[in-house]
Amino acid sequence: MRCLGIFYTACLFLLVAIPALAQQRTGPVRNSASSADTMSAFSDMLQDLVERVDPAVVQIITRGFALSNEGGASLIRSQRGMGSGVVVDPKGYIVTNAHVVGIARQVQVLLPEAVDEEMRFTSVVKPAGKLLPARVLGMDRETDIAVLKIDGENLPHLDFGDSEQVRQGQVAVAFGSPFGLENSVTMGVVSSVARQVSMDDPMIYIQTDAAINPGNSGGPLVNVRGEIIGINAFIVSPSGANDGIGFAVPANIARVAYEQIRKYGRVTRGQIGVVAQTITPSLAEALSLPQPWGVLISDVAPKSAAEAAGLEVKDVVLSFEGKAMENARQFGVNIYQHAGDTVSIELLRNGQKVTRRVAVLERPRDPDRVLSFAQSAENLIAKLGLVGVDLTGEVMALMPPVRRFQGVVVAGVIADLSADDNSLRPGDVIYEVNNQRVTSLADLRAIAANLQSGSPVALLIERLGQTQFLLLELP
Repeated sequence: MRCLGIFYTACLFLLVAIPALAQQRTGPVRNSASSADTMSAFSDMLQDLVERVDPAVVQIITRGFALSNEGGASLIRSQRGMGSGVVVDPKGYIVTNAHVVGIARQVQVLLPEAVDEEMRFTSVVKPAGKLLPARVLGMDRETDIAVLKIDGENLPHLDFGDSEQVRQGQVAVAFGSPFGLENSVTMGVVSSVARQVSMDDPMIYIQTDAAINPGNSGGPLVNVRGEIIGINAFIVSPSGANDGIGFAVPANIARVAYEQIRKYGRVTRGQIGVVAQTITPSLAEALSLPQPWGVLISDVAPKSAAEAAGLEVKDVVLSFEGKAMENARQFGVNIYQHAGDTVSIELLRNGQKVTRRVAVLERPRDPDRVLSFAQSAENLIAKLGLVGVDLTGEVMALMPPVRRFQGVVVAGVIADLSADDNSLRPGDVIYEVNNQRVTSLADLRAIAANLQSGSPVALLIERLGQTQFLLLELP
């Protein structure tokens, strides 16, 4: 078991170096014993934490499809992937990242072997764990959360903490299997409690400098009490390895996604038919708004619940169900979480406060579920680096309105097989390839089989309601 972390190293350095420096400047240090006691207590705390958390952290092994050029022919072969996860219920429910599961056709979980207390310290090498088959109960790509189920009773598990109580500078400990190194642990601090990838993005992340590397994805980020404060998700690094900038899905977001996937098989989200923006000082000045912060309604969809309730463009949202709204992200998350409810929204309009009751409708379109229709190797179009499904009535029910009724929907893109980094995206609908009409997956497979490596390929696709030609060059 590894217990390596930048923060831990820094703590040891400070605890040892500061008394030494003080002795050089002021003479003998009389509190060396207390420094040793502090170091020992800190070490004992970490050991206790690891012993409590480790048994609930699992390694996830997936198998999917990839392209093999062995023997001079393009063949589909099985591809193995690895990630991490955490048991959150003693009956075998596991939370991980959606991108860890991806388009895998087989998922297995390596569960740590329980060790008797009497045998715990007889060897530093732990016994091998149990490799168990896992069912994917569902996944949500917006939060990057997936839920797995393995057979088991009374399994070691962790509880979700309250990520709203996480503060910058708190100690954070990351568990997982980086590069396949089972059950490793690193330590750092919470660098930021609410980092957005882009402004008004409904997703926020906990940023930490605890070392997170490939394979850590899906593992828990815990506090000193051993509670899950986040699910490790991704890093920012030019090298692809840890540079001290890691991100985790906050526990409160992960918990809601877990509970809904466990209950419904998917995450339900509410909508009222508005576009909201965060008010900035510059926007407030330009529009003569009464305050330089908060939430501004910039669009109200025709025939929407918001229009029916009387919301208007340029309304300033003051509160949602009595809770003050500070930014558009906060407003959007609250709407998401109240699907099926009627809520109270307080607005500021022309200097007057008004309150409206608005029905929050469940968002009917869920393109992420299209991937569930890809059931075999037949769905993989290797030359284009995509997993596709026929545009059937069932699939269209999950999609935004499309212009045609025949084609192939891109359910997933294989990163290392994709013809171009800026090419196809999940949700794209392919209608033509080099002027040849595509009405089904069988059509696309036949056309792709005749495409030559290095030749340009023009796809007519529909993306977000607009058609366009996408030019690719096959590798």
